[in-house]
Amino acid sequence: MEPEKLLEKYIDPANKVYQILIKHSTAVKNLALKIADHNPHLNINRDLLAQAAMLHDIGIIKTNAPDLGCFGGYPYICHGYLGREILEKEGLHQVALFCERHTGTGISKEEIIKHKLPLPHRDMMPVSIEEKILCYADKFFSKSGKNLKEPKKLKKIHKNLSKYGEDKLRRFDEFIGMFGIYYVYW
Repeated sequence: MEPEKLLEKYIDPANKVYQILIKHSTAVKNLALKIADHNPHLNINRDLLAQAAMLHDIGIIKTNAPDLGCFGGYPYICHGYLGREILEKEGLHQVALFCERHTGTGISKEEIIKHKLPLPHRDMMPVSIEEKILCYADKFFSKSGKNLKEPKKLKKIHKNLSKYGEDKLRRFDEFIGMFGIYYVYW
């Protein structure tokens, strides 16, 4: 099933959240594929990356994020594992992992326990190169604001990530080293 059709199965296209998800996910997908194109030596599975980029935030529909048009019963931080559950039910096991592993620059089991996060006690860190690219590309695009297709500047991304610890900044900077920053200025 095409990602857009799967999103329509769970979200009415007339709803605000659908429009936000399509704009955000398309921007993330386009950047992720640019990164793939500029890193052919990494042998990236472009089809998997594109599908995952379009579906990585499907779990927000179960969260309480009224500004996005979501009125579910879970805190927003839960959207990753909730998306994984949705996609696993759909038989998309490989894509489902992207949902869970893209939040921040990944969340370790130790962080979940230490900070008493309302998440299952397991590592939620990007593992595959495709997961790392998606996690990285996702940081450049917000789901709120006037222009969802406008990439954030590195300074703003660093400021946002710094709230969650030095390790998040370090991991993001590792992504810059792996994939480059050239596309921020297109």
